Amino acid sequence: MATRKPDPVDIEVGQRIKIQRLAAGLSQTELGESIGVTFQQVQKYEKGANRVGAGRLTQIARGLKIPVNTFFEGHDHIEKAAQQGGVSPLALITHPHAFRLLQAYSTLTDGELRRSIVELVERVAVKTGGHTPRREQRYTPRPS
Repeated sequence: MATRKPDPVDIEVGQRIKIQRLAAGLSQTELGESIGVTFQQVQKYEKGANRVGAGRLTQIARGLKIPVNTFFEGHDHIEKAAQQGGVSPLALITHPHAFRLLQAYSTLTDGELRRSIVELVERVAVKTGGHTPRREQRYTPRPS
């Protein structure tokens, strides 16, 4: 039996569930308890491995205290960006600790400090074998 690949829409809805859950400060267990499923099921929804039915999506929205349409807003824009860059912007936010980093970054008011932090993270990414999609060509290490 062939394994089913998750539908891109299921993946995107799952990513949005995860983002909203993190924003609400809930664990997968807490969200699962509020909607009557296990944390493993929430995990599968967030990864897009299991499709979320309309009724369950409504329960999730209620549990997160958000309108159900939040899971679909801007879908066309995100889909287009993912096609152009290969990675959905939502997928980037759902990486471990990325949401926390963005929350802390958003509290900074000093523009120069914000720019310095971005450059620092880009340098670390390059030095550890990663890359920075848009700035990789412009980055040149400073002499030590």
